[in-house]
Amino acid sequence: MSPLRVALATKNPGKVREIASILADAPIELTGPDAAWVPPMEDDPTYRGNALIKARSLLSLSSGPCLADDSGIEVDALDGGPGPRSARYAGEGASDEENLHKLIEVVRRTPDRARGARYRCVAVVVVSSGEEHVAEATVEGTLITEPRGSGGFGYDPIFVPVGEERTMAELSPAEKDAISHRGKAFRALIPALRALAG
Repeated sequence: MSPLRVALATKNPGKVREIASILADAPIELTGPDAAWVPPMEDDPTYRGNALIKARSLLSLSSGPCLADDSGIEVDALDGGPGPRSARYAGEGASDEENLHKLIEVVRRTPDRARGARYRCVAVVVVSSGEEHVAEATVEGTLITEPRGSGGFGYDPIFVPVGEERTMAELSPAEKDAISHRGKAFRALIPALRALAG
């Protein structure tokens, strides 16, 4: 019996690799989105809302289940911002590097004791019957002002998880997946994916 094909609603190749690794034990074949899929406007103020917007949009072009997530960094000194706007922190169409540099400037003006932050991820799977499963997870940490490491993506070079001295970008992919917000959220969806796979 062939594994269940599940499409992932993202055009971010780093995220595709990461999620494929996280879901390696699930009885599914993870694919990228249909070439005709155009990422929709993520205009919901919540991670959950944005993840569902993406998954439902891809589902309209797909016969099988669709996965999506929305994630971001929540900085204590920014009252939890940029949050769901993390990918657009430096403006619409901003690159990871532009977003990272903008946050570094904020962190430089913030006392060490106020540099707490967390990553949050909401992952969803939707199917054509209308069934939807949602999982949410976080990882706590602190921010530094000098980027370190070449792994990961986004804000990983300045995020040091609690209990670690290395940044997320200095961890191996397996180490990162074990503790990351995305790893925890997507692993929480594995029972639902197993049920869908029959």
